[in-house]
Formats: sequence, C-alpha cells, structure tokens
Amino acid sequence: MSDRIGFIGLGNMGRGMASNLCRKGFSLTVFDINPVPMEALRQLGARVAAGVSGVAEASDLVITMLPDSAALERVAFGSDGVLERLAAGGLFMDMSTVDPLVTDRVAAEASREGIEFVDAPVGRLAAHAARGESLFMVGADAATFTRVRPLLDAMGTTVHHCGGVGTGIRTKLVNNYLSIVSCAFNAEAVALSQKFGLSLENTLEVIHGTTATNGQLKMAWATKVFRGDTEPGFSIDLAHKDLTLIVNAANALHVPMPIGAIARESFNAARTQGYGAKDFSAMGDLQCELAHVARPRLP
Repeated sequence: MSDRIGFIGLGNMGRGMASNLCRKGFSLTVFDINPVPMEALRQLGARVAAGVSGVAEASDLVITMLPDSAALERVAFGSDGVLERLAAGGLFMDMSTVDPLVTDRVAAEASREGIEFVDAPVGRLAAHAARGESLFMVGADAATFTRVRPLLDAMGTTVHHCGGVGTGIRTKLVNNYLSIVSCAFNAEAVALSQKFGLSLENTLEVIHGTTATNGQLKMAWATKVFRGDTEPGFSIDLAHKDLTLIVNAANALHVPMPIGAIARESFNAARTQGYGAKDFSAMGDLQCELAHVARPRLP
C-alpha cells in the first residue's frame, strides 16, 4: 500500500469505490465537483483536494470515475489536469465508460509523459460498488496490471485482465450493449404479456425455464422495477449515453448495429417522457404505460 492514491469522481459508483479503498487502509486524496461525497470521504479518513491538480500533485496513482468522455478529456488534458500535474513514473487508471478513441488518446499522451495508463471500467451497479462487489474489465500490460490489482481487489470481487490498454473499455461496451438492449426488448415483452392478461409470475417462471431468459429480467428487474423501485442504479440517461458510444464506435469500424440503433432511440423516447433519471429497468413501466396496461409488479 505504498502508493499514494488519488480518486477523482465521487458519483454513484465512485463514492462507493473510494469508500472501500479508505476502509481497507489505502492513503487517499479525493476530489469531486459536489462537496457532499467529499465530506463523506473525509469522515472516512481521506484527504480532500481543492481540485484535480491537488489530487494529481498529492498522488502516485490517480483513479478517475467520470460521467462521460468530455469530462475525462477535461480532467486528463486540462492545464491543471492529471497528465500535466502527475509526476513521471505515476499511474493513471480511468474507470469511466467513455469513447474508446478517447481512451486511446489519453493512453498515448500518458505514455509520452512517462505515465503508466490503465483502463478499468466497472461492471455491476452502484449498490455493488458500495459493498465492494464490483467487477472490473482491465486493459493494461502485465506489470501495470500487477501494480493496480490490490486496488481492484479492495473495490471489487471479480477482476478480468482483458489484454493491453484499450481492451477494458471495449469489453465494457460489448457487455453494456447486451445489458442495455435486453432492457429494451424485455420491456416490450412484459408489456405484451400484460396486454394478453397473463400472470407476471407465471410468465416469468416459463421464461426463466427456457433460453429466452436473461440476466436483466431474472436478476435486475426482479429486485428493481418489478418491486416498484426505479431509483437509478444505472439510469436511462446513462443507458442512452452508452448506447450512443457503442453505435458510434461500431459505425467507425463499419460494424452494422441496427438493433442497437433502434434500442438507443427507445431510450431516447423514454427520456422525452421524463424517465431519464429513472433506473433503466423502468423501461418496463414506460412500455406498459404506452400499451395502457398496469405496471407489472411481483408480490
């Protein structure tokens, strides 16, 4: 635990991850534009910096968990950014879900500055992050992966070394594609079942006994929208953002994504209906509203 750790981005995911690092004895300096999670981390023993530069200058290894590509570019490339202020020999680990071409640019500039770079986006939800049960998809060379592994183990339970730099974020986009698109077609299937007048419990029992089942419907929806809980573990706004990243990345490589494009517009339509801040499982509620049937709930 000799590295001094910096953590930038204490949102729904980052706060839980940083909190677990504090609880497990890592020396931590944090920053977020929102003072509330910074105070919570201070109470756990972290030092609070006044900005990105303060984190970078006080750290040997900086972690970022940011909402989008633009935020990563500001934090990485700004005049007070990580790459300007982190000393040569340092390590920059980005855990955000961003455009993989942005990841490539940050990695290339880090290399020019003598800074190691890791992309390690996160699987699972905010509740898992708070419990230290995240899953990580890591892009790094072998030596750098060894350096960050203790941090990842402190924040999660499952670590996949996907390959060299850039493979982590690309694996994350493939994973999120399946996860998000399944929410769109689950919503349509559930709405149809309710319009047919079917029992939700009986219908799910059949689905979960066949190849039609999927993790979103079986695990996530059972504890979220089917229980009336649409507080965002992963919001519709974020789902739309990720599908946009995925479709754009695929288009750049001439990979057709017609289903992804349609699903993205379904999530965009949900945003226009005021659903953007709800959990992405709330697509089920919206589709039932559009079909003029009751929102389905498990007892």
